Amino acid sequence: MSAESFADLGVSRAVVDSLSSAGITQPFAIQRSVIGDAIAGRDVIAKSPTGSGKTLAFGIPLVERINATDPRPAALVLAPTRELATQIVEEIRGIAHARALRVTAVYGGAGLVKQAKDAATSHVLVATPGRLEDLLARGAFSLGRIRMLVLDEADRMLDMGFRPAIDRIVAACPSVRQTLFFSATLDGEAGRLAARYADDPVTHQHGPRERRANAEIEHRFVQVAHEHRVEALVGELRRERDLTLVFVRTKRGADRLVKRLGAHGVKAVAMHGNKSQRQREQALARFESGAIDTLVATDVAARGIDVEGVSHVINFDPPADSETYVHRIGRTGRAGRKGVGITLLSADQRHDVTKLAGQLGLEHGLHGAGPRRPSPTSASHASPSNARPPRRPQRRRRASARV
Repeated sequence: MSAESFADLGVSRAVVDSLSSAGITQPFAIQRSVIGDAIAGRDVIAKSPTGSGKTLAFGIPLVERINATDPRPAALVLAPTRELATQIVEEIRGIAHARALRVTAVYGGAGLVKQAKDAATSHVLVATPGRLEDLLARGAFSLGRIRMLVLDEADRMLDMGFRPAIDRIVAACPSVRQTLFFSATLDGEAGRLAARYADDPVTHQHGPRERRANAEIEHRFVQVAHEHRVEALVGELRRERDLTLVFVRTKRGADRLVKRLGAHGVKAVAMHGNKSQRQREQALARFESGAIDTLVATDVAARGIDVEGVSHVINFDPPADSETYVHRIGRTGRAGRKGVGITLLSADQRHDVTKLAGQLGLEHGLHGAGPRRPSPTSASHASPSNARPPRRPQRRRRASARV
C-alpha cells in the first residue's frame, strides 16, 4: 500500500466518497500506475496478474471520463466470461452511480430482450464477445459512439478463441477512441493485439516480469496414490480453512467428484460449462455466502471468480502448465491476503509437476512431498458426525478492491 490517495490521482470527490463508503481508501499498485494516465486520456497497455485490483484501475477512469449526458452506450468493457462480466459491474456500479451513470452486463444465458433494452440505455456496457455480437446483429444498439474501450483479461479471451469476434467488435467502434488493454501476459498474440488496438499507449507492468507464483501464498505439493486421491482431498478439507476452490480437468470429473465428496460427508457444488446460467449463478451464490464452502470447478468455469474468503485452492487434477497454475492458485491470496495452494499428484505425475514447480520457482514446495496415504482420522475412516470441517471464523466485510 501507499500513502498516495485516489484524490492524488485526480479522482473526483464524488467517486472518492463512493470508494470510501465501500471501505476503499488507498489505491493498489496497478491503480496508482494506470489511473492517472487513463484519466488524462492516454491509451494504456497493462500487464497485471489476477488479484491485483485492475477492475478499479480501468473502472475509475471510465466513470470519470464518461458524462451522464453522453450518447449511450459510451464505453465498452469486453470480458471473457459471464462471471467476470457480472463481477465487473458489481465492482463499478457504486462509483458509476456517484456520477449518475448506468452500467449493464451483457452475457449469454440470459434473456436477449431485457439485455437489449438495458444495454441501449446504459452508459457503460460490460460484455462477453459472443452475446454482444448477438445483440449487435439484432440491431439492439450501435457501438458507433463508444468513446472508451477496455479489453479485460485479453489473454484469456484469446485462449478461448474470441480473436475473430474481438476484431469484428473493435472494428464496429470508432477509430478515434481511448483504449485500455489489460492482460496477464503481453507475450505473443496478446502483445500483438495490444499494439494493434492501442494508439501511442503508455505501458505499465505490474508484478514480476517472469511468470512466478504469488509469494504471499503457501504452495504445497502432496504426492498420494491415485486410488487415495479423494480421501486425501477430504483430509485437506477437514482442516481449519475458509472457502475452498477445487480444480479438476473435466466437466464430468467435477460432477463425479462432488458425488464422491458427498459420500464422505463433505458438501460441495460443481461449476462448469454444461451447467445453465441459472445453475452457475446459484452455485456461485451458495459458495460466496458460505452456505457451501467447497466449489469444484473446471478452468474455464472458474475464470473470473472473485470471491472474498477463499483461503485454499486445491488442484485435484494438476494443471497442464505454469500459466494455468498461476490462474488457478490466483483465486486465493488476492489483494495482499494470505492463502494456501495445494496440488495433489500421483507418482506418474511427479516428473511433470516437478518441472512445473521449477518454472514457477516453487521447488521448495516439493520438499518432503513423498507418497502419502490418508490418515485413519480423516477421509473414509471418519464417522458421519465428523463430516463437517472445523467451524471457520466469521468472515469480515470486504474493505478493499477486487479484480
